[in-house]
Amino acid sequence: MTKSELVANLTTLNLLLPSNLVEEGANEILEKMVSALAMGERIEIRGFGSFSIRDREGRVARNPKSGESVKLEAKTVVHFKAGKKLKECVDLV
Repeated sequence: MTKSELVANLTTLNLLLPSNLVEEGANEILEKMVSALAMGERIEIRGFGSFSIRDREGRVARNPKSGESVKLEAKTVVHFKAGKKLKECVDLV
């Protein structure tokens, strides 16, 4: 599902809200999540999952096409852990 599909679905569920307000709300939520992660905070949405920041060490990898060694620098990545309810819902499908 894309962000525009999410906004369209939320708009059909809430006929009293115009789509531009729903889109602004979705954008605001995503911006707050990004800024919280950028500050190193953890985000937990009960039943859905949690987002956190992890540091990944530098390493030597191989180019699969040429077999040449490539040095990868250390970096910070976003980690998502699915919540119990999300795991149960996905398992039913």
